[in-house]
Amino acid sequence: MSKIRPFKAVRPAADKAHLIAALPYDVMNSEEAREVVRGNALSFLHVDKSEIDLPIGTDIYDESVYKKAKENLYRLIEDGHLIQETKACLYLYQQVMDGRSQTGLVCCASVEEYEKGLIKKHEKTLARKEEDRIKHVDTTNAQTGPIFLTFRTQKDIEDKMNHIIKHETPIYDFVAEDSVQHVAWLIDNDPDIEFFVEKFSEVPALYIADGHHRCASACRVGKQRKDANKSHTGNEEYNYFLSVIFPNSQLEIMDYNRVLKDFNGLNKDEFIAKVQEKFTIEEHSSTEPYRPEKPTTFGMYPLCQTWFKLTAKPGTYPEDDIVGSLDVSILQNNLLTPILGIGDPRTDKRIDFVGGIRGLEELEKRVRSGNEVLAFSMFPTSIEQLINIADAGEIMPPKSTWFEPKLRSGLFIHLLSD
Repeated sequence: MSKIRPFKAVRPAADKAHLIAALPYDVMNSEEAREVVRGNALSFLHVDKSEIDLPIGTDIYDESVYKKAKENLYRLIEDGHLIQETKACLYLYQQVMDGRSQTGLVCCASVEEYEKGLIKKHEKTLARKEEDRIKHVDTTNAQTGPIFLTFRTQKDIEDKMNHIIKHETPIYDFVAEDSVQHVAWLIDNDPDIEFFVEKFSEVPALYIADGHHRCASACRVGKQRKDANKSHTGNEEYNYFLSVIFPNSQLEIMDYNRVLKDFNGLNKDEFIAKVQEKFTIEEHSSTEPYRPEKPTTFGMYPLCQTWFKLTAKPGTYPEDDIVGSLDVSILQNNLLTPILGIGDPRTDKRIDFVGGIRGLEELEKRVRSGNEVLAFSMFPTSIEQLINIADAGEIMPPKSTWFEPKLRSGLFIHLLSD
């Protein structure tokens, strides 16, 4: 079963939603965030990246950052830009990008079910990032960024979503600066709320698509508050976390590409010779960047400014291993680790990752700039691979998935207590 419940969302006044809604805190640095909010005092980045309102150079993990986040959040509430529902409700949240739409149910999911493994993950988390979000949630007393969840599509749930979209008037409908349209519908009548709660109780499992750190942090705060509350009943808001749940049939994972800063002491000829042991190398004749057209193929862009197609040779990866057969695993195990010495891509500063939304031209740009010497374009991981790995209790290699469009923060906020 999957336990969901409605909540009294704190959300923008209708005419302020387009100003408040902001990209997640972890897709930009402080300098970029300062530029984004220029001229917009209502942007939710003032809450999620509140260091932008403190002196430049302030440590993003300093206590003052979390205090400023709380101050900014409750100022938005006190000034009437954010308003709390008087009744616990659900919502639909639709995003449209490049003609493709995805619609999810905004609700609260269960901390207990996460702890029991019924809300399944596919990534490890970093302790420092968890601690950051724990302090943010605990200090603000709020979950400000929704967890991006998915489930194996059920027709009756999708049919109900489509009926509401067709027959109800949205509470929000705006196009953000990146041309993504955001539309939301309020579900406040009891029969519809009961329908979704009952139907999700029949869903065997939910899967974290994006937001592992936020999810783990929300659950740890919930556990801390549970342990500290002698009158704990299990019905408190801290037992639940803010989520948007999308049918898996509507989701698309983009490529998550790699750039490297050096050849690990090898000259170009030595490097190519080692790569040829595990991969077939073909020069890409087109002037366009090489985009892999199927699994086990990779694009490689070295200093000579020519794209090459790499194809993993048979026998160089375990075809019956759901993790080992991932393209990110094949590249890691056959090239990045043995040839370039990248042991842990989460912590090694010689590797960086570029989401597919930036395009393959971004890879060329970074190599040509001299900041990196080598780039790899990847074939995207599928949503089915993600679910299968999570079902098996396995963990994907770091930076295996890139989801677009990103959920906006600030449209729905879940307070842990009044």
